[in-house]
Amino acid sequence: MNLLATLAVLLQTKSVTGTARRLGLSQPTVSRSLAELRRILDDPLLIRTSAGMQRTSRADDMVEPVQRWLASTSALLNPPCPEPARLDRCFRIACTDYGVLTVIAPALASITAAAPQVTIDIVPFSADMTQRLASGEIDLIVSGLKPDHTVVHSRSLFVDSYSCVMRADHPLAKAETPLLLDAFFAWPHIGIVVSDLAVDGVEVRLGARSAERRVTARLPYFHAAPALIAESDMIMTLPTRAATRFAKSYGLATRPAPVEIDSLDYRLLWHERSARDQSTTWFADMLARHCASAG
Repeated sequence: MNLLATLAVLLQTKSVTGTARRLGLSQPTVSRSLAELRRILDDPLLIRTSAGMQRTSRADDMVEPVQRWLASTSALLNPPCPEPARLDRCFRIACTDYGVLTVIAPALASITAAAPQVTIDIVPFSADMTQRLASGEIDLIVSGLKPDHTVVHSRSLFVDSYSCVMRADHPLAKAETPLLLDAFFAWPHIGIVVSDLAVDGVEVRLGARSAERRVTARLPYFHAAPALIAESDMIMTLPTRAATRFAKSYGLATRPAPVEIDSLDYRLLWHERSARDQSTTWFADMLARHCASAG
């Protein structure tokens, strides 16, 4: 079973080094396991090419059944959660900078105080992150995207409204009421897209009227925007928790977004393979508890 667990990660990462890092093993140990797997299966499994290590045809055929095996046995193989002070684990979380700001940051001090050996790896969103969740490459996703409950479990963290961020002397900053759509569409915008998913949450919420929004620049993270906003007429629409902190840090103004831009239900997502993992449950509880109190 140890060899199969190693095989599952090798097929995902296509890397001895990456597999060793994820499993907390030495590279020689993983290399020996790969050699044993090659002998047992009578197949090289991974071959070196000009594009790096690639799976053989047989290895490609094994990816899905091996991952199914790993998911179905994870509850049996995972040991009970140790006391947090003894927990030595790296949690891999897919989230945006908004997720870091509103979910990870409020909980980090309490997590490290309770479990000083725990580390956190933040990874960007990707089109295949649900598959990566299923394979164990990542442990959790923090997202405002609508989840597919046939594929993942989810837990609501909080609901946030949207606000527009602009330079302090912008004409729109003179009022505190929600913007009307006509005024919203009259100014250039900075669009925030989610990694290689290229999803703009504001565009999604505007629906049929999204084409009326004139997006001058698109960014994958909002913290790069101050230089674009401070010296221009552009506005940026963010969840209010982020907009308020962002504006305060950079001397910008905020105003409530049009009411037609619906609220954001921010959620924590995990796969069935982690549903009974007590370590993941403890970690998720810490995130949920502290991000709620930070609102």
